[in-house]
Amino acid sequence: MRAHNERLVLSLVRQHEALAKSDIARMTGLSAQTVSVIMRALEQDGLLLRGKPVRGRIGQPSVPMSLAADGAFFFGLKIGRRSTDLTLVDFTGTVRATRRRVYRYPTPDAVLSFVAEALPAMTATLPEALQERIGGMGVAMPFQLWSWVQYIGAPQAEMDAWRVRDIQAELSAVAGMPVTVQNDATAACGAELVFGSGEKPKDFLYFYFGYFIGGGLVLNGQLFTGRSGNAAGVGPMLVPGPDGRMRRLLTVASLSVLAQAMDAAGEPSDGLWESPEPWTVSPRVVSRWMDEAAEGLAAAILGATSLLELGAVLIDGWMPVEYRAELTRRTHDAFHRLDLAGVDPPLIREGTVGSSARSMGAAAIPLSQRYLLEQGSVLTEG
Repeated sequence: MRAHNERLVLSLVRQHEALAKSDIARMTGLSAQTVSVIMRALEQDGLLLRGKPVRGRIGQPSVPMSLAADGAFFFGLKIGRRSTDLTLVDFTGTVRATRRRVYRYPTPDAVLSFVAEALPAMTATLPEALQERIGGMGVAMPFQLWSWVQYIGAPQAEMDAWRVRDIQAELSAVAGMPVTVQNDATAACGAELVFGSGEKPKDFLYFYFGYFIGGGLVLNGQLFTGRSGNAAGVGPMLVPGPDGRMRRLLTVASLSVLAQAMDAAGEPSDGLWESPEPWTVSPRVVSRWMDEAAEGLAAAILGATSLLELGAVLIDGWMPVEYRAELTRRTHDAFHRLDLAGVDPPLIREGTVGSSARSMGAAAIPLSQRYLLEQGSVLTEG
């Protein structure tokens, strides 16, 4: 565990990409000497890199410091309803290696055998000296997988294995490292916080399109997971369906709904789970799905905004980037067609991490635990 001030410095450098000692002293109120000692120690530990001096100001030139990509590495495992992904991420959030396996439905044995096969090969992509810097594995997975059998067509007996198996302990034994488990959409939201680009509002709701739609919630700059770790599980939210009847959001705004529409139109849907792009789907089918998903999202956003003063809503998912952009546009338009009297409309925009958000968010769990402060604890200018 890093000391508080070391975590503070690393969090600020990650947030701003590069900072000089004087910048950090000004932002934190720590003395210049304290900051100098901390940054020197982090540099010696291989976590920070010294940049080129910036001249042109009065006094000594400032030396920006940035994160060292090889400073630490983490595995992120996404366990999905149709596939599992294992990703190796470096300290800056760059993906160094990734492996994927598609299945009809998830079982603990299938996931464990995949990790046992893929992890050693992925570890071997790093030089031996860097392999010692692998700091743990995070797992992003839907909670209570056995509860969704009717939606994914899996045998109840096989899915019931998730009730009694300690997947965290079994994965730790297979991987030979600490393992932490988090809800998959919450982890994707965490990836946006840790690795995402652009301005991050203090309060935002996050939607991730996977087999089912899921969500995450950030309040005051911190990932809010709730009592059971399943907060902002937006799938069960009731929204009006195409026929005006109330139904769960996941039944109108999930990739499984698009797959069903493709199958009904005689268009093979298996490619949806193979890769996030490109997809082969007719404009008619995808446009109708986007319209219905956008209407469902708009209703869910209105409900959430009525309870929480949200600065923004972010939309991301396992889909081509042009689909994400169009879905976000349609959701914005659908939301602003609603009666917004008494509501301060949030900004509705795309997420920035993309299709790998769940596995990257999984890797961000041990990274954050070891090296970062909670997001809301980081001091910034203004």
